[in-house]
Amino acid sequence: MSEAKEEFNKNGYSADSIQALEGMEHVRMRPSMYIGDVGVRGLHHLVYEVVDNSIDEALAGHCNNITVAINEDNSITVEDDGRGIPVDLHKKEGISALEVVMTKIGAGGKFDKDSYKVSGGLHGVGVSCVNALSEHLKATVHRDGKIWEQEYERGKSLYPVKNIGETDKRGTIVTFKPDATIFQQTLEYSYDTLASRMRELAYLNKGITVHLIDKRSKKEDGEFEGETFHSEEGLKEFIKYLDATREPLMQHVISFEGEKNGVPVEVAMVYNTSYAENLHSYVNNINTHEGGTHLSGFRRGLTHTLKKYADESGMLDKLKFDIAGDDFREGLTAIVSVKVAEPQFEGQTKTKLGNREVSACVSQAVSEMLADYLEEHPDDAKTIVQKVILAAQARHAAQKAREMVQRKTVMSIGGLPGKLSDCSEQDPAKCEVFLVEGDSAGGTAKQGRDRAFQAILPLRGKILNVEKAMSHKVFENEEIKNIFTALGVTIGTEEDSKALNLSKLRYHKIVIMCDADIDGSHIATLILTFFFRYMKELIEEGHVYIATPPLYLVKKGNKKQYAWTDKERDAIAEEFGGSVNVQRYKGLGEMNAEQLWDTTMNPEFRTLRMVQIDNGTEADRIFSMLMGDEVPPRRDFIEKNAVYANIDA
Repeated sequence: MSEAKEEFNKNGYSADSIQALEGMEHVRMRPSMYIGDVGVRGLHHLVYEVVDNSIDEALAGHCNNITVAINEDNSITVEDDGRGIPVDLHKKEGISALEVVMTKIGAGGKFDKDSYKVSGGLHGVGVSCVNALSEHLKATVHRDGKIWEQEYERGKSLYPVKNIGETDKRGTIVTFKPDATIFQQTLEYSYDTLASRMRELAYLNKGITVHLIDKRSKKEDGEFEGETFHSEEGLKEFIKYLDATREPLMQHVISFEGEKNGVPVEVAMVYNTSYAENLHSYVNNINTHEGGTHLSGFRRGLTHTLKKYADESGMLDKLKFDIAGDDFREGLTAIVSVKVAEPQFEGQTKTKLGNREVSACVSQAVSEMLADYLEEHPDDAKTIVQKVILAAQARHAAQKAREMVQRKTVMSIGGLPGKLSDCSEQDPAKCEVFLVEGDSAGGTAKQGRDRAFQAILPLRGKILNVEKAMSHKVFENEEIKNIFTALGVTIGTEEDSKALNLSKLRYHKIVIMCDADIDGSHIATLILTFFFRYMKELIEEGHVYIATPPLYLVKKGNKKQYAWTDKERDAIAEEFGGSVNVQRYKGLGEMNAEQLWDTTMNPEFRTLRMVQIDNGTEADRIFSMLMGDEVPPRRDFIEKNAVYANIDA
């Protein structure tokens, strides 16, 4: 052995030093690679992975009912009436097939083309990944007249699969408790988040019944809180649910269900009187919020067919400019769902479909569906074309307004809004801007900030409600122009006239800072509606945050402490003992600059809530309901959620 090799081995770097992490160990060491993150989203993703197995059974025609229960200790039980996971000996592994599925990454029927034609599950990590990230998991299988069971701790089986009795039922029951050492942020499941996904799955897989039970909460009659989701019409019902808060432009939902070149395609669409375009796409039940080939196929089929009809109708003859693709989608709500045997995902979050063959399948399906509908419903067809013409006219007006914004944005520092107090740092990654409600609070924030990296943009009053406004009105609004100009972003690329260009974004943290009262919440919602409709990419890339100013200052003698909730206030008061002085902050302006810095702006002590979109379809529905024209759905929502509202007397 040469001296160099001897020295190399003395330092301890040899084949033995290479750490080979296999399967379950790797999942536990790098959980985010498998489930996205170990926060709230990742915690809920565990449920979706287990439910996906049951949905796969349903897609294969072997399962009708799925029950998801949130247990009192925040463990989860998922039960189905499918065939039950096989328990016989796995020839290659030498153990029960159930144990293989539960403890080997990449195992399972969905990798066997004979078992499932298509399957859900984003990357096929499946139930074994859930097992690895659970402190305890129990699998119970009813199959061939017998009940089989096996338990695991952090992915390792506690005993071989055993027969514990006989049964006339069939199906699989999985109960798991997420590992607190992995999910350190929270172990508490959100009923609303799970309900949203279960509802979505019921619409996407018509005929299946999904029960959701919350055993942490009981109704007046003693029964557990819960809901049952079932849809006979699939996407047609889904569209009606999503568009319930908008005023329809037509009486019927346009829909198609069938197979094109071996690809099952389901499409539903409807026009409403709003100015927003709401397209939602799915592949094997996965929400592809980045779009992909199925969405481009839908757009092509829609534009081609509507344009052809509009040309032949003669309604475009008097127009002095061309109709663009965007014009055909204003006020359109549509859902495209395809099932693909081997989906190829691309994009930043792996939710963009890349299979080229799917585009033509969807385009053909949409063309046929739409052509038939327009021919059979001439009144609706005329109404749609009139809406398209109005959209084109508004687009031209919006283009002029947008060009004004762009011109201001590309100017030098002198072109920035006069109210903006900029920071001295030039690196956008280190810069943050606070959108502050009102000049008074803006003044306090300017005094309290760190000028090196924090910029302040005061907003006058309540900004325009973009949910009810045409595009050109949005771009003409002074406060919105100031936001565009201050951020340095522009709208419109060669590929997509509505795409946001973030290449010149001046701040990587955009913080909405409003009063902790009803008015402040309304202003924050107006700003969020604007971001969701016109700058969604900023939210998706994690640039938008909400500041959390304290509600109270509790004082006793020389002692003082801030409280963000009533519960915190009471706990501090109890800790201080005796009579305490409690100051309620109704607005940011009631704090001095030092207090605002200490509680809300200092990166060392503040709490910023990142705005995330967990479910695009549900977010679209909520914004439409809260900020749209229809009052009854909004009233129902407020009455149902009033217990959570912070309403000032």
